[in-house]
Amino acid sequence: MRIIRGKYGRRRFDVPTNITARPTTDFARENIFNVIENLIDIEGIDALDLFAGTGAITFELLSREAASVTSVEKASTQHSFISKVAKQLGADNLRLVRGDALRFIDNATSKFDFIFADPPYDMPGFAEVPRKVLESGMLKPGSIFIIEHSKKHDFSQLPHFVQHRAYGSVNFSIFRMPDEASE
Repeated sequence: MRIIRGKYGRRRFDVPTNITARPTTDFARENIFNVIENLIDIEGIDALDLFAGTGAITFELLSREAASVTSVEKASTQHSFISKVAKQLGADNLRLVRGDALRFIDNATSKFDFIFADPPYDMPGFAEVPRKVLESGMLKPGSIFIIEHSKKHDFSQLPHFVQHRAYGSVNFSIFRMPDEASE
């Protein structure tokens, strides 16, 4: 895994061979972060990485000076890997949660400026994840939510949808919550 830009940029970490996650490709991650940085200033935000996998999105956010990142991952191998990398980087503004991301959404009390979700493409109930996040109350006014998905999903009819991006076989649907003033 490579961190693309920021204070940890160009750092590489060997992902365990027994990891079950499907990491976002460097190509797709670099391109979606170009889009993100045109939508929101990452520096100083509170972010949430659901279904964190290898933590690639988490570490990209931390590298680009997010104030805090909450990373939710259920699998012990991935959770341990994220923890190990965070220690190596000295990333003390990471809150790592070992648990089910859907349960986290259902019980969330915190609000975030940015939420990224990359559920397993074959997860039962995958298509309901965007609606659950949008209705959870976790998104602050003006915040961004992105879900990574396969081309078989189309979330453009959901509220607050702003755009779809595809990089190879990786698709992203992007949502922006209205600012309080424009509601």
